[in-house]
Amino acid sequence: MNLLNSFSVFLLLLLTSSLPAASQHIRLSISKESGIYAKGERAVVTCHSDAEGTDSLRTRVFYNNKPGLEFSLPRVKGDFVVLEQALDSTCAVSVELKGGQDESSAIGFVVAPEGFRAGYEEPADLMAYWDGLKAQLSALPMEILKTPLEVPDHYRGRYECQDIEINCLGPAPVRAYMAKPVGARPKSLPIVVLCRAAGVSGNWCRCQVGECVRNAALGNGALSLDINAHGMLNGQSDEYYKMLEDGLLRNYFNHNAADRETYYFRGMYLRLLRAIEYMTLQPEWDGRRILVIGESQGGGQAAAAAGLDQRVSAVVLHVPAMQDLGGPRAGRRGGWPQPIENHPDVDARMLDATLPYFDGALLLRHSRAEIFCEMGLIDTTCPPSSVWASLNGAPGKKTVKCAPFRTHAWPTEPWRALWEEKYLHPRQAFLENYLKGE
Repeated sequence: MNLLNSFSVFLLLLLTSSLPAASQHIRLSISKESGIYAKGERAVVTCHSDAEGTDSLRTRVFYNNKPGLEFSLPRVKGDFVVLEQALDSTCAVSVELKGGQDESSAIGFVVAPEGFRAGYEEPADLMAYWDGLKAQLSALPMEILKTPLEVPDHYRGRYECQDIEINCLGPAPVRAYMAKPVGARPKSLPIVVLCRAAGVSGNWCRCQVGECVRNAALGNGALSLDINAHGMLNGQSDEYYKMLEDGLLRNYFNHNAADRETYYFRGMYLRLLRAIEYMTLQPEWDGRRILVIGESQGGGQAAAAAGLDQRVSAVVLHVPAMQDLGGPRAGRRGGWPQPIENHPDVDARMLDATLPYFDGALLLRHSRAEIFCEMGLIDTTCPPSSVWASLNGAPGKKTVKCAPFRTHAWPTEPWRALWEEKYLHPRQAFLENYLKGE
């Protein structure tokens, strides 16, 4: 099958919500591939059912993650309309369908997403606060430890990699892997920084030599940095990371959300800024291009990096977290880690005095970077409203990919191949072309 010409099949794929494994007997589709509608434009959600049944299909419709319509439909074989609606205001809509035997399907769309705005107003001293911290970073002489690492066999002799540690403000140093082509000329390479997703002990949270070197091989070669979010040691045993996850870093994302001087993400952002500064000191840097990549929490870090260091020239945001933390102040769900929602017992004034300084929707306004962003339209972890609220304030060139069928997780079969074709491959092409200077 030619995937590029299979949109009709794409629309009939089983689309999942955050529920357990979905059934193939009911499948939802949306009338526009992009999932983006103008005000007053009619969106049509259709179900394809493989068989008739005596059970009904329970339907729920959410508007900006809040319950709206709820009704039941008879199960019939074939295609039938589940929802047909035109909205006259900015909104993110998700439709969830449930049948018997754990059957489920979900799909989403957005109406006039350009209307989403950050829930928080920007503090007058936002950049002054960070400029003060950056001045303290600059005044701290760099102390760097480097340990050579073995690279995978097929890269041996062509790329080198090091485990690096750099002192920093706050409770932990920068700890990362850095890779580059062997013998690269001075001022010849862009910088690529990979920021890690949320968690502590999972493989996705830890620096990986192979991934770091693969990023160094992008384009015509790059200075590659793979930074772990927590300043924890790299290359340790599973027991070490599990100990951190159950101890010092347990629920780290909730630590000190009502104090901007000790909020956990303050240290995370500072380590990232310190790491970028270190990378710009490498003689091979071309002096022009710094690209930061991140998924979920990593996307939140990438957005912060772009807003806080205007040398960052491009970012790839993959279902980015930490966007529109003030969403609840505008009557909608904020981006992960939803600090307002998760701290109902904390004085709201204290949260509101802290969170705007770490909100990607405010920081990204100060970026000059080109942005490539993917979001899931049934993502409840990093809701599309939070991502759009951030993107709408960013002044740089933007390429935005909305996946109507996507939750926060990577899609699985049977839609994985189509997601790779329409979303993952364009992202990879963007990376390659940008780093080649095309």
